[in-house]
Amino acid sequence: MKNILKNSLLFLIILFSACNMEKKTGEKILQSEPLFPKGNLISNNNFAGTAYLHMMGATDTTLHVNYGNVTFEPNARTNWHSHPGGQLLFITEGKGYYQAKGEQARLLKKGDFVEIPRNVVHWHGAAHDSEFAHIAVSLNTDDGGAMWIGPVTDEEYSVATK
Repeated sequence: MKNILKNSLLFLIILFSACNMEKKTGEKILQSEPLFPKGNLISNNNFAGTAYLHMMGATDTTLHVNYGNVTFEPNARTNWHSHPGGQLLFITEGKGYYQAKGEQARLLKKGDFVEIPRNVVHWHGAAHDSEFAHIAVSLNTDDGGAMWIGPVTDEEYSVATK
């Protein structure tokens, strides 16, 4: 079982590394189109601003993970929440932030990776001036889904992203 999880994570890391490669033509570097589709507009109260979700796989009952691409428009963010099984974020586009409750926000850029331990209350989302996309992997989903706590206020967001 552990080998399956390790191999799956290795696959995601390799895939994520491929996301960071840019096509070169002569002296010019061409920006590629986003690797993953934007997905569907998220229409629930667990996000502030405009965000999209493209689920990349159904919850896996063998590995106990689910994963999807989340795209945030500038200023968009999740509410405060936690994951009983932990979460991984692979940043694929743009600039954004991750903040655990009681800690300083961390600036995230394409190529960054965040490992969020079980039950850590946190939020993540786009910077003021950039779209932001990441692959979110929820781990140990047999322990339960995300626990949504409440909005990240505009003041909290403003202080965190200065």
